[in-house]
Amino acid sequence: MSTGGTVRDLRETAHAAQVRELVAAGALEDPDWRAAFAAVPRHLFVPWFWTGRGAGHERLWGEDPDPELRARWLRGVYADAPLATRLRDGELVSSSSQPSLMAKMLEALQVRDGDNVLEIGAGTGYNAALLCHRLGEDLVTTVDLEEEITESARAHLALLGYRPTVVTGDGARGCPSRAPFDRILVTCTLPLIPHAWLGQCRPGARILAPLSTGLIALRVRDPDFAEGRFLHTSAYFVPLRGATASPHPVGTTGPLHGVPYDLVENERFQFLLILTAGVLHPREALDLWRREDRPARERFGVTVTDGGQWSWLDDPQGPYVWPLGEPAEQV
Repeated sequence: MSTGGTVRDLRETAHAAQVRELVAAGALEDPDWRAAFAAVPRHLFVPWFWTGRGAGHERLWGEDPDPELRARWLRGVYADAPLATRLRDGELVSSSSQPSLMAKMLEALQVRDGDNVLEIGAGTGYNAALLCHRLGEDLVTTVDLEEEITESARAHLALLGYRPTVVTGDGARGCPSRAPFDRILVTCTLPLIPHAWLGQCRPGARILAPLSTGLIALRVRDPDFAEGRFLHTSAYFVPLRGATASPHPVGTTGPLHGVPYDLVENERFQFLLILTAGVLHPREALDLWRREDRPARERFGVTVTDGGQWSWLDDPQGPYVWPLGEPAEQV
């Protein structure tokens, strides 16, 4: 067997193993998405990635002359983990999301045959390829801020013969020329929902987006109203860059005065802190956390109107309602 054949076999074996693992973990319950993940190999979209942190970043790539480094690259590509695919001055600019999270988000998007989908954050193009397999390339539009990223995504997609609409632009503005959309899938963390998206959606459209450290699923009623709840799944993405850059970076809540040490790193408590940053002081958030019996993400929701945006606990008309997008207050 030739060396090229051996490498190809290893990649195909690793790809098949990843799909089996995602199915076994319950991340791919929908047979249509199982077929998409089986048809779209991740290694074509991640020809290289970086490991490590700060100055210690190491670049691994699939054509490295060192067979051990190539093997590390392949193991990384088909691990159920996010991968840093583009850095600038040591800071993460773009990544390939954790495959199990991608699968959960695609299933939660609840697409139907014929749905027109807008993806915010093209990244490597891997997610767009999965959408193309499921829906057809004519129904997929993906947007990213930088031409370097969109050119790379377009090239990766072409390797599998997919040619969706790939747009270089500010994702916060959507893509009016391709509207109306039935679904909007967001792969970057938001400080609030860009209002422009609602006007580009059909009534009943679904928007799935990372907000705080969770995933909000909104149903669009009309250009001036959308509402929905968070999924139980946690989600960590590169922040949206462009017109609606966050007024308080995700994870920044100020000093946590009065918060017990064991809660400082508690994922669900951090979700509440970030969601209410600039509105509740950490001590107030802690009182609410205890009073409401440590509420899970799915008890929270978001309402978007032409007059503002709010997060809420249990009921949008209830006692716990907070404005989104407020500047963080240092306490």
